[in-house]
Amino acid sequence: MTDSNKIVKWYLYDWAYSAFATTVIAAILPVYYSKVAAGNLSGNEATIYWGYTTAIALLIISLIAPIMGTIADFTGQKKRLLGIFTYIGVIATSLLYFISDGDWVFASILFVIGNIGFSISEVFYNSLLPYIAPKDKVDQISTRGYAYGYMGGGILLLLNVILISSLSDQKFGMRLSFLMVALWWAFFSFPLISSKSNNIPIINQQQNSNLIFISFKRIKRTILEIKKYRELSIFLIAFWIYNDGIGTIIRMAAIYGTEIGISTTHLIGALIMTQFVGIPFALIFGRLANLLGTKNSIFIGLAVYTLISIFAFFMKTNLHFWILAFMVATVQGGTQALSRSLFSSMVPRNKSGEFFGFYSMSSRFAGIAGPLIFSVIGQLTGSSRLSILFLVFFFLVGGFLLSTVDEKEGIKVASVS
Repeated sequence: MTDSNKIVKWYLYDWAYSAFATTVIAAILPVYYSKVAAGNLSGNEATIYWGYTTAIALLIISLIAPIMGTIADFTGQKKRLLGIFTYIGVIATSLLYFISDGDWVFASILFVIGNIGFSISEVFYNSLLPYIAPKDKVDQISTRGYAYGYMGGGILLLLNVILISSLSDQKFGMRLSFLMVALWWAFFSFPLISSKSNNIPIINQQQNSNLIFISFKRIKRTILEIKKYRELSIFLIAFWIYNDGIGTIIRMAAIYGTEIGISTTHLIGALIMTQFVGIPFALIFGRLANLLGTKNSIFIGLAVYTLISIFAFFMKTNLHFWILAFMVATVQGGTQALSRSLFSSMVPRNKSGEFFGFYSMSSRFAGIAGPLIFSVIGQLTGSSRLSILFLVFFFLVGGFLLSTVDEKEGIKVASVS
């Protein structure tokens, strides 16, 4: 298989699994959860329970991710494990079709399982980046992957909205949209999952090895070894903090908008706009990294996110939500893609699965704090406005820590490891 074919198949997976991020995490399920599954709850309880559900999912993911990443490195089975967790997510998503009025507990359980499939598959997907991207192209390939994700997730979200609006029973249309996500995810992920050319080395494979035991042993060793990668360690902590703020905005925006009275049409419409506006801006960030440097480009994204959190506190109208959604679109893909590529450049290639497991664990484990704090503040105050304002803390602290990272030194250390 040529390098270009590998890259295209890698892009297609982002196109495939981003459908879960747009329809299930960001747009349609939060609204369906608030108005249907948790429609029998009062006040801002639906928002609170959605936040707690998200935190539980992230906690489980943070515990599983590093173990699975280590197993992938040890066995060389990144693509096989990618397939297993992809179809765990696909099955859980398809079962959302059966959620009806008052089924918020069942919806929460399926959302947790779907998130596990989505996030753990992302560990293996991300860990393939060092194997398919030349070192001088990693920023561009990473940002293009996000652009493909925006396009794929956006197209399916648009198709789902057309489907929902064309039916007299919009609840049924929303349920059908979950089936659409499952089919889309399964179909477009197949080229990468079915590829037989891994070119990924197996690390110390032994017959009858206890992979779980070895995973814990390697994780312990990695924690001890991480001291050798000082810049990578600082970056992980910075990413852990600021990405928590980004993730909370992505996961809580729609249900927060529903709570404060933004109409469903405007909510979903603005989120569709976010997907398509995000495509060129993700690519722009790839070029921006060449001009200003990867780290400086991330700083720009964090500055915009800080403004978003402040403005969201004062949001009252549909127009306000559209403006904020546009602002998110300009920085979301680029900030996350450049974070991934910066991390990738400071990771030893022979430990990419293990380290990307920690990368996922750090972001997911830290990601617990955002939705959890969001829900606790909302529960204590009876409103989620102060919750959204508190996210400023994540961007300021994360940005400060990022400013202390010497990425050139981190890349140098990784290259000789």
